[in-house]
Amino acid sequence: MAGGERGMAGTLVAYVRLARPYQWVKNGFVFAGVLFGHALGNPLLLGQAVTLFAAFCCMASAVYSLNDVADRTADRAHPRKRERPIASGRVGVVGAVIFATLLALAGLSMAAQVSMTALLIVTAYAVINAAYSAGLKHVAVLDVFIIASGFMLRLLAGTMGLEIAPSRWLLLCGFMATLFLGFAKRRAEIGGDAGADPASARRALDSYTPALLDRMIGICAAGALIAYGLYTIDPMTFATHGTDKLIYTLPLVAYGLLRYLFVLYRRGGGGDPTLEFLRDPHLIGAVVAWLALTVALIA
Repeated sequence: MAGGERGMAGTLVAYVRLARPYQWVKNGFVFAGVLFGHALGNPLLLGQAVTLFAAFCCMASAVYSLNDVADRTADRAHPRKRERPIASGRVGVVGAVIFATLLALAGLSMAAQVSMTALLIVTAYAVINAAYSAGLKHVAVLDVFIIASGFMLRLLAGTMGLEIAPSRWLLLCGFMATLFLGFAKRRAEIGGDAGADPASARRALDSYTPALLDRMIGICAAGALIAYGLYTIDPMTFATHGTDKLIYTLPLVAYGLLRYLFVLYRRGGGGDPTLEFLRDPHLIGAVVAWLALTVALIA
């Protein structure tokens, strides 16, 4: 009996690991609409944003599960990824597919409760990620654009999905920032994070060089910073939020970007943006301070 309970507990832990709940931090992008749309005090919109957050958590976990099914052979040859639930054999392929299907259906159901637009956006997220897992992740540059599109769809779900008009400057800033994170991830992988033979884990890495990625990272970081800076001084921003003080949040954004570059180039990080954020107190502090100051200025 005790052995069976331990076995059940181990299986449950394996499925939780398969879902990668720590990656759900990324789904916080859906709250951009209620923050910049002055809807934090609107219980209905805030509740819908929470529902969308949960929908993306379910759909993202479904995508991770199916991606691990597709990559299980390559993962077994990887020094770190071989410990993943499917590659290690703790979760079977059939069980993972059923798990992913149930999660995907739950995500679509929750999105449908919010709006048809939200349902279409979450569906598009699933389709794009399925194409990514099916082979597009091996196409250099396009692979990073697909990763960035996932973040953009979260932003659109939290704005258009809630009938909140998105700021074009914020969309541009979000797009450039997520491209920056994507190319930084590839830079970390090509620098050795993927193991002794990184190209064997992701064929697109064969097409990248450190110099090329460094240029792409620089362009995207500068683009994100400039786009956010222009947003803070746009007269439309003044009219929408009733303040011209958002420019004072710019140093926090700049610090976060530059700190991430420090982590990438001096500490050998950047392979997983979510983990870098969760374990670097400087990045956490920059994000929390930016959020607190932004809320204080536009509340």
